[in-house]
Amino acid sequence: MKARGAVLSRRNAHSAKVSDWRQLKVGEQVEVVKYAHVIATGRIEEVSSSGNVVWLEHSGPGVTEEGKELFMKSDGVTLRRA
Repeated sequence: MKARGAVLSRRNAHSAKVSDWRQLKVGEQVEVVKYAHVIATGRIEEVSSSGNVVWLEHSGPGVTEEGKELFMKSDGVTLRRA
């Protein structure tokens, strides 16, 4: 029988928090989390070279006419793969 921690860590490995946003690829599906709540989901449109800013393509509240929204690490959001 496997240890409970080993099973849970494998199950959640794909949806783990992305600490280095530069690792994200254009088109990758992510969730934006702030204060333990998912505030947006969508596909990566662009990642800054510093890895501190991402453009997310999605639809929903707060989205520009083009369907894109900017998120910055300094705003206290985290990203995780969806």
